[in-house]
Amino acid sequence: MRRATFRLVVLASGSGTNLQAILDTLHGREGIEVVGVGSDKPDARALERAADAGIETSVFPRDEYAGREARDLAMAGWIEVRRADLVVLAGYMQLLSPAFVARFRNRIVNIHPALLPTFPGLDAIGQALEAGVETTGVTVHFVDEGVDTGPPIVQREVPVPVGRDRDRLEEAIHRVEHELYPEAIRMIARGMVRIDADDPRAVVTDK
Repeated sequence: MRRATFRLVVLASGSGTNLQAILDTLHGREGIEVVGVGSDKPDARALERAADAGIETSVFPRDEYAGREARDLAMAGWIEVRRADLVVLAGYMQLLSPAFVARFRNRIVNIHPALLPTFPGLDAIGQALEAGVETTGVTVHFVDEGVDTGPPIVQREVPVPVGRDRDRLEEAIHRVEHELYPEAIRMIARGMVRIDADDPRAVVTDK
């Protein structure tokens, strides 16, 4: 039986604008609560946003651990103490170890500024502009052991602006991210998202 509160832990490395969108639209509403924000960067603006909202934070600098596996082990323990139902990557710029992904299988989500499987990895916006496409977009997906290879949950197209101005495209993509990520998390919290029993690479959504 699902607990009355659906608990999120958010991992972020930078400014935390997607975290802020989650705080503004979901935290403390509809039975959803952000119960922790972790980062690999002690000076991440995301930690300040969390503290301003009264949310517990923790920092896991990679250079303080013997390696990625040791860091992820410590981080996983911290997340489990928070009793998180979902781990939300919001600009978290470290690769997660396979052991971490396996420990939270189908309970880690990420957002990517492209219509996966096109333009995975770094600088997806630059990749789209270089490829000359007229439309790119945003994908929220479950995280697996690959780089942006997990099953997509929701996607939304974003037209490339006339003149192919990168700043305008980034602004448009960020606006969609700030809408789509909370929407996807809300769907998961309501039990509207599940892995296809016949195809573990696919997601079924009930809308």
